[in-house]
Amino acid sequence: MDDMQRDELADFLRRRREAIRPAEVGIADGPRRRTNGLRREEVAMLAGMSVDYVVRLEQGRSSQPSTQLLASLARALRLTDDERDHLFHLAGHQPPASEGHSQLARAGLVRMLDLLEGASAMVISDLGVVLAQNRLSVLVAGELTRAGGDRRYLIHRFFTEANDWGEQLPEEREHQARQLVADLRAVYGRRSDDPEVIGLVARLQEDSAEFRGLWADHEVKVRRADRKTLVHARVGRLLMDCETLVTPDLRQQLLVLTPADAQTREKLDLLRVLGTQEFTPGVR
Repeated sequence: MDDMQRDELADFLRRRREAIRPAEVGIADGPRRRTNGLRREEVAMLAGMSVDYVVRLEQGRSSQPSTQLLASLARALRLTDDERDHLFHLAGHQPPASEGHSQLARAGLVRMLDLLEGASAMVISDLGVVLAQNRLSVLVAGELTRAGGDRRYLIHRFFTEANDWGEQLPEEREHQARQLVADLRAVYGRRSDDPEVIGLVARLQEDSAEFRGLWADHEVKVRRADRKTLVHARVGRLLMDCETLVTPDLRQQLLVLTPADAQTREKLDLLRVLGTQEFTPGVR
């Protein structure tokens, strides 16, 4: 038996949906729109769930949502941290402890994503778990927020899977690999007693000889700024400047990729026009 407050949850979700302007989440507010705020189907799209389930939640007749689904709803509805905790309580779950918030994108960072329309931006944890992306980030890198297991960690995918984040140029791969490992070293130093960090490092050492060699070098460097070239399946090479902004506790990062030349800017404009109608990149 769950402890959901179904009626209160339904009312809260309905009111939060009606309070959001479509433009806040990158949706055009056309002249024929009659709904206050977002439509249910728009919430479903943003949260990655069925419209039917959103309807049942708002009508107080749904099954108990999982914590992962609640996190997706919180991102879609642009809830503040306090509102997100309230959502968890209404759904019969304890909100994550303060250290667990590193697995939920901070509300302020999610709102910043909405403002960065001309850049590919994402919020990631200090271990490289993608917590939120804006639309251009999904078009450039694919949907990265729904991976499970070790595939959640970008560094694990980098060392164990080919062609992640688009094809890496061979001449840039060693540089990117060293950057990722040096950044993980810094996290390992800060969180040396954290089982999640210890386990990730151990599995990477077991799964990748390349990682083992770089880890043994003991280089330490928190990722800040960089330039990288990605090879996109539809538009080819993208030369991107990468800026990383970190929260004061170093647990979350806002990763912003901007076009480094005019050609890349034109290709990103083309991607926005093409959208995802014919090509929907997914988690590989």
